[in-house]
Amino acid sequence: MGKNNIFKLLLFYVFVILFVGIIVLPFFWQFMTSIKPISEIAAIPAKWIPSYLHGEFYKNVFTKHPFGRYLLNSAFVASTTTVLSILIGASAAYALARLRFKGKKFMLMAILSISMFPTIATLSPIYLLLKELHLINKYAGLVIPYITFALPLTIWLLTNFFSQLPKGFEEAAEIDGCSRMGIFFRIMLPLIKPAIFSVALIVFINAWNEYIYALTFMTNDLMRTVPVGIALFPSNYELPWGDMAAGSVVVTVPLIIMVLIFQKKIIAGLTAGGIKE
Repeated sequence: MGKNNIFKLLLFYVFVILFVGIIVLPFFWQFMTSIKPISEIAAIPAKWIPSYLHGEFYKNVFTKHPFGRYLLNSAFVASTTTVLSILIGASAAYALARLRFKGKKFMLMAILSISMFPTIATLSPIYLLLKELHLINKYAGLVIPYITFALPLTIWLLTNFFSQLPKGFEEAAEIDGCSRMGIFFRIMLPLIKPAIFSVALIVFINAWNEYIYALTFMTNDLMRTVPVGIALFPSNYELPWGDMAAGSVVVTVPLIIMVLIFQKKIIAGLTAGGIKE
């Protein structure tokens, strides 16, 4: 290997290490803060490594606050949003990718434009609508708005995957007497399963981390989701950095575990769009 190639390889690894370090550093700092004693959290100069492990903050998260209920609320809302978005979005995406009808391109652009609306611009009308329907402080009051904004992304991404699948699969199934619904459920959905996993994970993470809607539509403490619950840890007389750090670690770990478990399917989904007819 020439000196030039060695230099490029070293430069590449240095860049990767710096890039990964920048990404991991905030989470590392939060984790270190969550296990520091109180006297070292605001120490100057800052101490990166605690002098001893202090696990009281993790206990506080679950004893001083209904954090278990927050986790349950977030899990239910995010899971329901993901399942419904995939079921509805996959059906719509298949129709847009395979069926011929007037205005299809306009519909795709309209679907994409919906996802570009800023959340704050839709907050007041959605709140008034949910209040009129008596859905404030109910799971449906979050799931419905979340689906509204998750569907455009789901439809847009899955339409691309469906459109790149060879039509020979459908033609062979039609010759064998399979109905359009049978083709969709038995053939097309299994073929884009990796893509569905990738899109589902994106939808789940977005719903899990959403803050503005959850803060506005869930005023009952027992109905709040995790991001809102952690944000409301501070009181008028206390700013519990340790509790907030511990809560953020507890919230982030499930997402990391999900990505690690499904990483092969995620990578397969990201590359599935390379199929050509």
